[in-house]
Amino acid sequence: MKLGDLSVGFVHSLADVLRLRGIEPDQLLLDYGLDAARLAEPQARISIPRYMRLGHAAMQLAQDPALGLEMGRLRKPSHLGLAGLTAAQAPTLREAARALVRFEPLYASNYRGQSSFHEDAQGAWIRFYSISPYNAFNRFVVDTVLASWISQLGAVVSQSVAPRAVHVEFDPTDYHAAYEPCFGQPVEFGREHNQLRLDQATLSLRNPDHCPGTWHQLVALCEADLHQRTRARSLRDQVTQLIGPMLKGQEPSLEQVAARLRLPAWTLRRKLAEEGSGFRTLLNDTRRDLAIAYIRDTDSAFGEIAWLLGFTTAEAFQRAFKRWTGQPPGEYRRMLKRQS
Repeated sequence: MKLGDLSVGFVHSLADVLRLRGIEPDQLLLDYGLDAARLAEPQARISIPRYMRLGHAAMQLAQDPALGLEMGRLRKPSHLGLAGLTAAQAPTLREAARALVRFEPLYASNYRGQSSFHEDAQGAWIRFYSISPYNAFNRFVVDTVLASWISQLGAVVSQSVAPRAVHVEFDPTDYHAAYEPCFGQPVEFGREHNQLRLDQATLSLRNPDHCPGTWHQLVALCEADLHQRTRARSLRDQVTQLIGPMLKGQEPSLEQVAARLRLPAWTLRRKLAEEGSGFRTLLNDTRRDLAIAYIRDTDSAFGEIAWLLGFTTAEAFQRAFKRWTGQPPGEYRRMLKRQS
């Protein structure tokens, strides 16, 4: 199981922001296997751990920890492929936001979750899923996503968009002063979600370049692509996909997963048995695969990994990892580094 991946289109705004600072990005991109041919490859993806390392390296080159905010401001619809071009043709800002969220799997996937859109009578929250625990390698991802939403939605309606509120989960950073100029208001740190608040008047702003026929054609293409990616998924696959985001700090139960699938627990148990599987087996397999991915693809501390996988202690995680692989996680990580 992979931790997730993104369209290589995300790399373009990173390269653009370095060029604005007089830094040629080509060598950095080559160091990460991103030559011109790779960037031009249709539907090419970059793993999330590699993207985080690339972003961290770019921040070090620029000596700017707020680089993610500028990356978001420079992101273009084309960087998100078909989904981004579809959102750019939406009739209103509301429909553009919904398209960016609904078709997110076409340009980004993460076992931790998916962005969401929550509307009420006064407005809507556009929410980016949690990627805690936060560190220098992943805070810029939240910065980039939230800033890109403001930038891209503003481009749809050909005017600046001012959110009513901006929340981030992590505590104030040493570059916290950079947030207010980006969003037009103070950002609230240490909140429950990463999200933007837009009022109804903003959501109703119209796209002056909207063409109904083109919009409907693009939506149909996105729907077909999304269906192709998700069709014929077994119940086992659906359960595995649900378990990942639910692991943080807890061990999800069969009853919790069944509720997400809108099935009685006994029905889920029976259907999994018919597929030759069981909930406990899927839970253990998911934990094992994610543990190996974290050890291989990140520098996360074992205590962090233990929490992300729902273990009560780091020691419990280390015992489980040795049972899965025959080696303690530290030894396994050192072996992988020697091999690479």
